[in-house]
Amino acid sequence: MPGRRTLLVMSVAVGLCVASNYYAQPLLDTIAHDLSLSSAAASLVVTAAQVGYVLGLVLVLPLGDLLERRRLVCALTLATACSLALTAIAPNTTLLLIGTTLTGLLSVTAQILVPFAADLALPEQRGRTVGTVMTGLVLGMLLARTASGALASVGGWRTVYWVAAAAMLVLTATLHRVLPQYRGGAGLRYGQLLRSTGRLLIDEPVLRARSAIGMLAFACFSVLWTALAFLLSGPDYRWSDSEIGLLGLAGAAGAVAAQAAGRLADRGRTTLTTVTSALLLLGSWWALALGAHLLAALIIGIVLLDLAHQGVHITNQSLIYALRPEARGRITSAYMTCYFIGGAVGSALAGAAHAHAGWNGVCVLGAALALLLCLVWAATRRTTGGGAQQSRGVA
Repeated sequence: MPGRRTLLVMSVAVGLCVASNYYAQPLLDTIAHDLSLSSAAASLVVTAAQVGYVLGLVLVLPLGDLLERRRLVCALTLATACSLALTAIAPNTTLLLIGTTLTGLLSVTAQILVPFAADLALPEQRGRTVGTVMTGLVLGMLLARTASGALASVGGWRTVYWVAAAAMLVLTATLHRVLPQYRGGAGLRYGQLLRSTGRLLIDEPVLRARSAIGMLAFACFSVLWTALAFLLSGPDYRWSDSEIGLLGLAGAAGAVAAQAAGRLADRGRTTLTTVTSALLLLGSWWALALGAHLLAALIIGIVLLDLAHQGVHITNQSLIYALRPEARGRITSAYMTCYFIGGAVGSALAGAAHAHAGWNGVCVLGAALALLLCLVWAATRRTTGGGAQQSRGVA
C-alpha cells in the first residue's frame, strides 16, 4: 500500500495532468471571439485535446508495462509543460490546435499513475486506492474549469496556460522526489506491447463490455461540458468566463462518487453501482433540459451527471484491473482509448448539436447516449455484472 504522502502526491499529480485537457472548456466563447471562430469550430479545441489523448493512450500508455515508471512519468510531465507553453503563445488556430493535441497526447501521465497506484496497493484495498487517486482526477477535471475561468478574468485566456505550464514544472520535480522506482514486468518489446493491447479487447469480455460502457459515459460527460459554455455565455445567462468556471464546483460531487464506488467495488457491489449510475445518467438530462432557463435545475443536472459518470468509471476500473495484474498498463490503454474516443465524439457532436438545435439539441443528444449506455449494460449484464472474470490467456 503506498504511503499517505505518496498517495496524496499521486492524486494531486493525476488531477493536474488531467486538468490540462479541460482548461479550455469555460473559455471556448472567449477563444472563439479572440480568434474569430464559430461555436462549432471552437469546440474543436476540446476535440483536439481528446484526440491527442487517445493517441497518447495508444502509443504512450503501454510503455508503463515496459519502462521504469518514475522516469517515464517525469519525462511526460516535463514535456506537457512545454506543450502548454506552446498553447500559451499560439498566435493562430493552427498552433492552438497543435499545442492542445500535444498536451492531450502527453498528459496520459494520469492514466499511468492510476494503475501504478493499483500495483502498489494490497489486493483488498485496490478499489479504495484507485478511488482515492481518481478523486484527484475528478477534482482536476472539474476545478480546472473554475481555475481557468478565474485566471482568464485576471489576465486573459493565455495566462491560464502559462500558469499550467509552471505548475507542471513544479510537479515534475516533486514526482521525482516522492515516487518509488517501479519497472513493469511485461517482458515484451514495444511492437508486441501495442499488438497485445488490442488483443486484450478480443480476449477479455469484461474489458470489452466495460470499455463500451465507459465510452458512452464519457461521451455524455463531454457533451455537457463542451456545450455548457455556449449556454451560459448566451442570452439566457450572459455569464463571464469566471462565472462559468465557478459552475465547475457543482460537479465536485463526482469526487464523492469516486470514493463511494471504490469502496463498494471492494465489497463486490459492482452491479448496484453500475445500474444506479446508468439510471442517474439518463435522468440527469431531464434536469439539464430544464436548466436552459432555470439555474437550480441546471446545477442539479450537473451534479447528477457527474455522480453517475464517476460511479460508472470507477466501477469499470475496479473490474478491469482485477483481470491481469501483469498487464494493467495495457488494460488501461485499451479501456481509456475507448473512453476518450467517446469523449472526442461527444465533444464534436455537442458543437454540431448546439449549432443546429441549441441547448435542446444538446440535451436530446446526451439523453440518447445515456439510453444507449443503459441498453449496452442490459445486453452485457451477465458478462459485466458479477465481477471480473478470470483471465484465460496470456497477453
